[in-house]
Amino acid sequence: MIEDKKGISRRNFTKKSAMALAGMPLVQLDSDLLKPMLTADDAIEVHLFSKHLQFLDYNEMSAAAAEIGFDGLDLTVRPKGHVLPERVDEDLPAAVETMKKYGLKPKMMTTNVWDITDASQQKVLTSASSTGFEYYRTGWLSYPEDISIEESLIEFATQAKNLEDLNKELGLIGCYQNHAGNHVGAPIWDLPEIFSKTNKEYLGCQYDIRHAVVEGGKSWELDLRRIQSYIKSIVIKDFKWGKKDGMWEPINTPLGEGMVDFNRYFSLLKKYKINVPISLHLEYDLGGAEKGAGTISMDKKEVFANMKKDLTFIKEAWKKAE
Repeated sequence: MIEDKKGISRRNFTKKSAMALAGMPLVQLDSDLLKPMLTADDAIEVHLFSKHLQFLDYNEMSAAAAEIGFDGLDLTVRPKGHVLPERVDEDLPAAVETMKKYGLKPKMMTTNVWDITDASQQKVLTSASSTGFEYYRTGWLSYPEDISIEESLIEFATQAKNLEDLNKELGLIGCYQNHAGNHVGAPIWDLPEIFSKTNKEYLGCQYDIRHAVVEGGKSWELDLRRIQSYIKSIVIKDFKWGKKDGMWEPINTPLGEGMVDFNRYFSLLKKYKINVPISLHLEYDLGGAEKGAGTISMDKKEVFANMKKDLTFIKEAWKKAE
């Protein structure tokens, strides 16, 4: 489950290569030419969730992300995001042009897209495709109270297949994030059933280890094993349990200060040969930047320093993991 720099291009290349080799002995179909171009030991690619730079315009945001050392931005293209869906045709190309000016890859974005019968959602994906994006996070789903969970999963699976068909036309990969709470996919075992009608190529999971540990406790490794073949991108963040107003709840922390065992997690990613784009989220106190505030109460230099610290942690932890 390893995506190269341009996943769909590699698939086309592989298809053409297989055709060219059709006349050769079958044993040669296992040649290096047809094997994945990446291995789990290759350098990881980390994109900053642009929600945390909502207080900056496209130019300042891109300059900051590049200076800190990110490969790109996971751009918010959704209500209250950096790009509003109703202005996607005008603003998304402008954001991409600015990102490229600073050497950032316009590869990942976060949306509220799921229903392809909605013309505005289709428009977001069409614009994303035309501006070079490859991966997008979908909107979240909730279970209706008036029908059973089993019936809901059947309907979601049909919707997923329709969405994947559109993704295939546009050359995009949709990624559904597992999010703790009363969300579809919070129990990881929801997702394979939803993806059951797809072919795993243009729609999969944006695996969030923080939310997986919140929901799975010590069984998160089983969840990862179950979902690993569907993972198309991942989210990195950390937390610990604590009391707030007398109630136990997850408290977000900088990376390495919480309950996520990154050494074990990264070791398993390497075992499963998963090297996909990473979106870094920082949801601990950053003066409002953690919540996507338009104005923040913390010096932006301190915000940037925390981003740099977490980015460094990811890269070092990945190298150490075996």
